[in-house]
Amino acid sequence: MSSSTPAKTPRLFVLIPCAGVGSRALDPAAPSIVPKQYQPIAGQPLVLHTLAAFAGVPRVADILVVVASDDSFFEDASAPCVVSHTGGASRAQTVANGLHDLFELGACGDDWVLVHDAARCLVTPAQIDKLIDACLGDPVGGLLALPLPDTLKSEGQGERAGRVDSTLPRADKWLAQTPQMFRIGMLSHALQAAASTGMAGITDEASALEAQGFAPKLVAGSAQNFKVTYPEDFALAEAVLESRGRSKN
Repeated sequence: MSSSTPAKTPRLFVLIPCAGVGSRALDPAAPSIVPKQYQPIAGQPLVLHTLAAFAGVPRVADILVVVASDDSFFEDASAPCVVSHTGGASRAQTVANGLHDLFELGACGDDWVLVHDAARCLVTPAQIDKLIDACLGDPVGGLLALPLPDTLKSEGQGERAGRVDSTLPRADKWLAQTPQMFRIGMLSHALQAAASTGMAGITDEASALEAQGFAPKLVAGSAQNFKVTYPEDFALAEAVLESRGRSKN
């Protein structure tokens, strides 16, 4: 009788690219530039709300935050994560560097990684668990996304710039969100392939997989899981966080 080694259960890692400045959300009157992920919201820096959501998912093995080489924020902030100062010039490069760091930390190619925008601070443990449950048995992985709720217009070109050119069908259109969950090895390979072609059309992790012929799974997310991008988004996100706090109390 031959014996076999039991297959190792793939682990779940979180990777949060946190090396951007996010200039659209900055206050032009501020005396110094504070990246949006570190700006205060509902009593603490935005990114700490994001980290708290993932810390509330027990099956996550570890959380890696990738920051710029000169970023000292986490030296003074207590957070449930590992910090790497390997942020790149673009989001894709930062994610690629973070995947390399995960391998260095002992992750395997078959392990899963959930890549999440630092500025999506309203994601909840329930939404994260929903994505994990939907993707664990999937051969590709997937992402949280929201069916497009509004009428979609296409802008004209040339003399028609600034005017509607046509109305596009929205029945099959989705707004991509994060987390986006894929095998670490598969995503790393896809980003390497995209880098060799200049990253054309690669705007998120799912698009890197799509470029390799894969079809990531769409998992319905929440309208509240928006990315804090503009100054007015802070007030809305703060209102949601404060409302949740009152509900808990």
